[in-house]
Amino acid sequence: MASLHVGNLGEFLREQRRNAQLSLRQLADAAGVSNPYLSQIERGLRKPSAEILQQLAKALRISAETLYVRAGILDEREQAGLEVRSAILADTSINEQQKQVLLQIYGSFRKENGHTEDASSPEAGDAPSAGAKSRTP
Repeated sequence: MASLHVGNLGEFLREQRRNAQLSLRQLADAAGVSNPYLSQIERGLRKPSAEILQQLAKALRISAETLYVRAGILDEREQAGLEVRSAILADTSINEQQKQVLLQIYGSFRKENGHTEDASSPEAGDAPSAGAKSRTP
């Protein structure tokens, strides 16, 4: 009975929970929130914080940014920029210097095309260190 076009956050969460074959209680436990609180979110009675959305996304194994967009915290254009940035930072086949160059190029293209948000400047500690080498091949 889940709809293909979900209009709000609560309905979307319920649909994702059902697709993951989790009960309300199982998802609440996995996300570290109370069962009544999650029920209120799904019914549209509560608006969760970004932190709670992140916990729910992790428990559902979906993108936190997707929930941020549904909750109105992030717009879809920003989500696309964050996903590209995250993919670059997570790539273990390129080194830190190469990641920085890619992020700068990506940011300059976005700026050139009229996007004002800055998805190109990584914060310290964002880039994974596993597998990353400091020398250029």
